[in-house]
Amino acid sequence: MGKTINLPKPDVKGTIPLEQVIAMRRSRRDFLRQPLTPEQTGQLLWAAQGKAMMGRFRNVPSAGATYPLEVFAATEEGLFHYLWNQHAIERLADRDIRAQLCQASWGQEFIGAAPLTIIFAAEFSRTTSRYGERGVRYVYMEAGHAAQNVHLQAEALSLGSVAVGAFDDAAVSKVLSLPANLEAVYMVVVGHCHREA
Repeated sequence: MGKTINLPKPDVKGTIPLEQVIAMRRSRRDFLRQPLTPEQTGQLLWAAQGKAMMGRFRNVPSAGATYPLEVFAATEEGLFHYLWNQHAIERLADRDIRAQLCQASWGQEFIGAAPLTIIFAAEFSRTTSRYGERGVRYVYMEAGHAAQNVHLQAEALSLGSVAVGAFDDAAVSKVLSLPANLEAVYMVVVGHCHREA
């Protein structure tokens, strides 16, 4: 296990109405090579899978509260695993893997340029053990919910984001050194970008 780094407390108030954020959301790929602050990174990870304000639940709907997703963050500083219950990240690697993620995603260059790639990996058995084969559908639905949270949070922070589904599953798993029980299912790339007026 690597070093655990506590993230800044998430902001639960915000300054932009939800309707405005929904209207502004676009897929953006023209990222600047400007790092995110710990507050921005923490806010995005909290939106993805953080602890809800009330009770034991998280910020994303999950079939039967089975929570099959594990969230990873790739930055210039390395690879991290989000610890939702602590709002902290665990360092898994201290090398920049973004270029490798770019290669594993069939050369989508913006992945190497953006300061943050959030990778959602799923342990399908957490959900299928309860719901059978239909649980597979529920896992993908949950990944979509989590990713949309990230997209909306990015817009609220005046950042850009883009969904990535085009990648070689086995190659991404190898780059992340995922255990056999986890499968990469979705990535969201986030960063500062040129925004239209």
